Amino acid sequence: MSATTLPARLPRLARIGAPVTLLMVSMLALAGCAKNHGELVVDDTVGVTALRTPCPIVEIPEMTGDVTVLAPGRVDSTAIDTVATLTNLRSHCNNSAGLPELTTKIDFDVMVRRNDTHGARRISYPYFSVVQRAGTTIVAKHLGAVSVEFADGQDRATAHGTATSVISRDEATLPKAIRERLLRKRKPGDTDAAVDPLSLPDVKAALARTSFEVLIGFQMTDQQLSYNATR
Repeated sequence: MSATTLPARLPRLARIGAPVTLLMVSMLALAGCAKNHGELVVDDTVGVTALRTPCPIVEIPEMTGDVTVLAPGRVDSTAIDTVATLTNLRSHCNNSAGLPELTTKIDFDVMVRRNDTHGARRISYPYFSVVQRAGTTIVAKHLGAVSVEFADGQDRATAHGTATSVISRDEATLPKAIRERLLRKRKPGDTDAAVDPLSLPDVKAALARTSFEVLIGFQMTDQQLSYNATR
């Protein structure tokens, strides 16, 4: 994998929010949604409660939340120059009614440790911000950098980073027909009362198409990614 690409699917280290969950009894729940504040709200009929927000999940892909910088030309553990960790991931999504776009602002910290504490030093760490749709399709990618300042004799330092994503509300909203199928009350004895609508292929596909993630991580070289994968 080159330094400018990202795998289509990666396990996650840290997550804000939660994905759509399929349960035996129809339930669509996203963490952070209070009742009656999601896109879908179903009355308690046959034990069904459904909530959904169009806001994206924000998370750090595995192997991109920390980066180890080695001395040039060396790969052994004693050659470690600095180790940086991306942490304290926070986000705020503006989901105000009537806005055509969903703007999510992300804040995070970069904590760095260096082995050689001689002299003042300024180190810059590049990072990426990726908007991913349906768990596989990258629709936008932006690069940034966080600079950390070390004073002479200081071995640890922290800096603050930010990112912003903008997603179309229409693209993150379930189609009306799908919403109506999920909202329709079912009574015991109905022919489809025991069928979880979230298990139906077209419903699952619609949920995937309208699901977005924002991935934040260090933009690394092949060598740095390889080090993370094999350490």
